[in-house]
Amino acid sequence: MKTISAKKFNSNSTLSELVEPENDLKNFLVEYVGEEVNPTDGNVTLEMIVDVVAAEFPEFLLAIAEENWIRGYQQALDDVDVGREFVEKEDKNDRQRKSCKLCETEE
Repeated sequence: MKTISAKKFNSNSTLSELVEPENDLKNFLVEYVGEEVNPTDGNVTLEMIVDVVAAEFPEFLLAIAEENWIRGYQQALDDVDVGREFVEKEDKNDRQRKSCKLCETEE
């Protein structure tokens, strides 16, 4: 069985991806973060951008985090409703099968 460490399990590989300045906003962020962090290899990762934005514009990331939390919570509630409907449908099907006269004689 293959195992992984807790650190690897909890890590987000997307954060280590290099950010290419494909448009004006990305170009600005890469240049700004590059000047702030001054990475030795000259590459800027998504994690570096998140760290700098979190330090200098926390309300922006907070708004995104809150929205993400709300959407995740809503999805969980929707999943519970779907699960409840599924269980109720199965219970109804079980009751219908047990009410069958043929089924009662076989038991």
